[in-house]
Amino acid sequence: MKKQLLAATTALVFAGGIAQAQTTLEMTSAFGQNLPILGTAAVDFVSKINSISSDVEFEHFDPGKLVPTLEALDAVSNGSVDASFATSGYWQGKINSASLFAAVPFGPEAGEFLGWILYDDGARLWQQMYDDNGYNVVVTPCGLIAPETSGWFKKEINTVEDLAGLNMRFFGLGAKVMETLGVSTSLLGASDIFPALERGAIDATEFSMPRIDARLGFYKIAKYNYFPGWHQPSTLFELLINRDVWDDLSDTAQEQIKVACLANITTNLAEGEATNYAAMVDNTENNGVIIKQWSPEILDAFSTGWDTVVADLSKGDPFFQEVWNDLQEYRAGYKIWQQIYLPRE
Repeated sequence: MKKQLLAATTALVFAGGIAQAQTTLEMTSAFGQNLPILGTAAVDFVSKINSISSDVEFEHFDPGKLVPTLEALDAVSNGSVDASFATSGYWQGKINSASLFAAVPFGPEAGEFLGWILYDDGARLWQQMYDDNGYNVVVTPCGLIAPETSGWFKKEINTVEDLAGLNMRFFGLGAKVMETLGVSTSLLGASDIFPALERGAIDATEFSMPRIDARLGFYKIAKYNYFPGWHQPSTLFELLINRDVWDDLSDTAQEQIKVACLANITTNLAEGEATNYAAMVDNTENNGVIIKQWSPEILDAFSTGWDTVVADLSKGDPFFQEVWNDLQEYRAGYKIWQQIYLPRE
């Protein structure tokens, strides 16, 4: 850790003739900066914090430049990397409850999710998850996007039986749901998905929103794009900082990081909401994409599968059950607001 702290570049910033130490933190991102919305979020956070702080500066690194994406949590915890911008759903293989702070199948949309995190118990439980599992990190919510697509398929899916036997890239808790329906799932990073589709290692994939998926070129191989994104009605992103590094930062720097992340949530959500429809139009008019809606029967099968996954994980993991129950209690209260004051058309 001491070596890493020394490696985190210290610059002298002169303000009013007084020299102040500025600490530079190396931050690995789960998303390449060439990706719109997802990649933009990490780059924009760095721009925001570096423009307002004279105490701390962040240096952005694309996936794999410092560590592979799926190793970022361990790397930040052990101090080999100062910080990570990712989504906690990538740690689903390590912590059952991780995806409850990333994307919840049939769960809250963006505004509702953010309310639970910032004004209910979400943020406290999120940090507790890492503490209880022995990770030496501090977590700050730092990005948010609205619903994703449900996936890209090489062939049309008309029945639940059509899903059985498929190999599919899938994220988080939604992957466990797909497995209840006979789908074999794997979690691949963005750059690995297209080659896997191309060589037939996977038959289908979900990744993100239409504009992001268009950049990755899935439409060239899989023409059927399904909606709604039941598995990710909204997705939260996190900034992880090694706790020892965090504790060495000034109180001002810590607050500036929190403020920059709150601002980043706003711009991240807005970019996704403002730019995806154009990608959908381009997909259908120029790329030969066929946009499909899941039938009520298939959506019911996903929902039933999700109920099974929740029951299994709650039975074997008291903390998962605690988080799930807390979220459900919050959502029951939110439903009063949603149904009476926010009626859906």
